[in-house]
Amino acid sequence: MERGNSKHGPRVDEQMSNEVSGMVHGTAGGRAEEWHTPEPSGEDQPEVTRAPDGRTRNGPPQGMTSEEVEERSRLGRFITLSALPGDRASLRENAERNEAPADVLDELDRLPEGVRFQTVSEVWAALGHSNESTRW
Repeated sequence: MERGNSKHGPRVDEQMSNEVSGMVHGTAGGRAEEWHTPEPSGEDQPEVTRAPDGRTRNGPPQGMTSEEVEERSRLGRFITLSALPGDRASLRENAERNEAPADVLDELDRLPEGVRFQTVSEVWAALGHSNESTRW
């Protein structure tokens, strides 16, 4: 069996590289099948949109500021889902295990005694903060 030379010149190598660049870089003409590409809207139909009713979820939810959203999220980072539902003592213990900073632990100490909280939003509300007023 004779194999011969399998090397190409620089010009042929570059041409071969250009032929497969769509597959390598994931641009059009790669692995995507033609049927994966959505069809454009018809002449008498509205344009395709990701928000058909015109509402998008940009910015903070209604009833909260972006700072409040960030603070509630920060509180939730130190309370794991396994701690919920839980009371003040179990939530504080869980936050300590998750190395919560002193200000978060101080907030958890302000929770009422003997109440079991189902979600971080309930904990947030019990601390005197507001949650979003509506959800879509």
